[in-house]
Amino acid sequence: MKLVVQVRLLPTAVQAAALEATLHACNEAATWVSGVAFERGEFKNFALRKLTYEQVKSRWNLGAQAAQHTIKKTCDAYATLKANLRAGRLGRPGSARYRRATRKPVAFRPFGAQPYDDRMLSWQIAGRTVSVWTTGERMKNVAFTASVEQLATLALYRRGESDLVHRDGMWFLNATCDVPEAEPNTDPVDFLGIDLGIVNIATTSDGEIMAGRELNRIRVRERGLRTKLQKKNTPSARRRLKKRRRKEARRAKDINHKIAKHVVAEAERTGRGIALEDLTGIRERVRLRKPQRAAHTSWSFHQLGQFITYKARKAGVPVVHVDPAYTSRICAECGHIDRANRVSQAWFACRSCGVVAHADRNGSRNIRARAWELWRRGAQSTAPAPPRSRPEGQDANAEPQPVAPVVQARRFSDG
Repeated sequence: MKLVVQVRLLPTAVQAAALEATLHACNEAATWVSGVAFERGEFKNFALRKLTYEQVKSRWNLGAQAAQHTIKKTCDAYATLKANLRAGRLGRPGSARYRRATRKPVAFRPFGAQPYDDRMLSWQIAGRTVSVWTTGERMKNVAFTASVEQLATLALYRRGESDLVHRDGMWFLNATCDVPEAEPNTDPVDFLGIDLGIVNIATTSDGEIMAGRELNRIRVRERGLRTKLQKKNTPSARRRLKKRRRKEARRAKDINHKIAKHVVAEAERTGRGIALEDLTGIRERVRLRKPQRAAHTSWSFHQLGQFITYKARKAGVPVVHVDPAYTSRICAECGHIDRANRVSQAWFACRSCGVVAHADRNGSRNIRARAWELWRRGAQSTAPAPPRSRPEGQDANAEPQPVAPVVQARRFSDG
């Protein structure tokens, strides 16, 4: 499977200036190529190369490989734009947003990422340095820093291109690695249901709660601070805003990584698969009061689902996505459906059998049951695909025993 390892470069002042000039030249050339593609209506790589290759090399002093990557980057940008238009992410045809996206060529930021192949970039992993092509000359001994795990992954599995990235005054290399997957578990004994939420980021069918209270407090504090700084709008306030941007996103990403790692490790240890809700389009389906909109918009459930999926693929754990409809209203014990069953955000009380349970845990048990039913019917898994038939001697209709209903709280915000 393909993974990206990000390492931070530590260039000297001279090296940083050369890298900056290279990115500016490549992106300026890409913007010019984009204008030619838009004017000619030609967005295929080889056809566009015939129109622009020689001028890109001579005008911006790019090498052969850099010129080809710049042209291909432009084609990829238009392919992404076409996909977004087709999926409706840029509004309906005829809308103002749609017209803004289609009436002018794609433009590239001066510090946009630039792909490098092995002819333009060579790694000396033992010495923690790289040799990088620039528009001036090839720079050698550009230092980088990485963890021991990252160095091992780079040494064993690095394949293909690496992207040179400049962000917040820092330089990075995003290296593509082809990491082998574990032997897939084609016969899980059960599924670990995961209920995703805002108050509780994730709740498992085992009763374990990954609370998000501290993350939510951080988000509220950051939103308040951003509002104050934006209202002040002084040079120092703008500097502080620039310094603090993406801090909340980095914090949420770190917590999601920890939750995903724990969930996958637990499923792998117990020989189970993972059951997740398919929450595609939930932001469009749900109507909220104004005070709730900011918290709902910053809910990074998609990122957490992606982290769980790729870590599960790496570990050979099957993942099944289920329909989330009514999982918060169905009693996991008797199956009774009633809106009144959900008495509050935290508690569930069945109007039929009278069972009282933690609301998110009840939902996660329903998710687990749906995943098990889908798996028995031959549903496809994101990581890996389930078998078409069970081994001989195993009853396909046998229902696994539920885990004891013990509710435990686990906090991932402190590491």
